[in-house]
Amino acid sequence: MNKLLAALVATLFATVTFAASHAGAPMAAASGAAKTEMKAEAKAEKKEAKADAKAEKAKAKAEEKAAKKEADAKKKADKAAADAKAKEEKAAATAKAKDAKATATAKETKAEAKADAKAEAAKK
Repeated sequence: MNKLLAALVATLFATVTFAASHAGAPMAAASGAAKTEMKAEAKAEKKEAKADAKAEKAKAKAEEKAAKKEADAKKKADKAAADAKAKEEKAAATAKAKDAKATATAKETKAEAKADAKAEAAKK
């Protein structure tokens, strides 16, 4: 009877051990699926962060390029305005010089005429 009891206990122990090991198997499988899903999510988040960083970098580069273009255009416009002002000042100076020359010529002509008139008056 001892042998029979020992066999029964051994069988019961084996059954309980087998059931316990297989009862956790679905949990382990679910846990593995969850881990895989978490890994996939982490990978997707990492990829999204990388794409966002790349987009931010491209946006910053485009803004920098636009700012540089705008600065160049402003510089060009300022130079054109300065050139136009210089040209206008030069034209005004030239006109003033011509006017001064004409005035001087007129005064000289008037002085010559006066001198000629005095000479004529002195001859008479």
